[in-house]
Amino acid sequence: MIDHLGINCTDLPRAAAFYDRVLGVLGHRRLMDFEVAIGYGTEQPDFWISTFEGIGPNREVHVAFRAPDAATVRAWHAEAVAAGAESLHEPRLWPEYHPAYYGAFVRDTEGNNIEAVCHTGDN
Repeated sequence: MIDHLGINCTDLPRAAAFYDRVLGVLGHRRLMDFEVAIGYGTEQPDFWISTFEGIGPNREVHVAFRAPDAATVRAWHAEAVAAGAESLHEPRLWPEYHPAYYGAFVRDTEGNNIEAVCHTGDN
């Protein structure tokens, strides 16, 4: 059900130092490192920390739900928008994550960044 989870941090370097240590004890490590986001896991990044300019005390949570294929991601996005979500990113390939990463993002009715993703490309 859950593909990955992300939290936003006011001080990314401090949070990274913390998660480097505590997740290392559990056998996890940094797998992806971008300027504003770091992904941790064992084989793929399952937990993300990130930041953005103007981050405030009430930070959104990011949850990605696993979908079986791109058609389901597209259907999920359409249903989420119909149910009142704000579209953040239309369904598309995200090759910066990996070549077959296909996802769509919405802001739910509580302000959280919710995603549906499959790892099988746009087919």
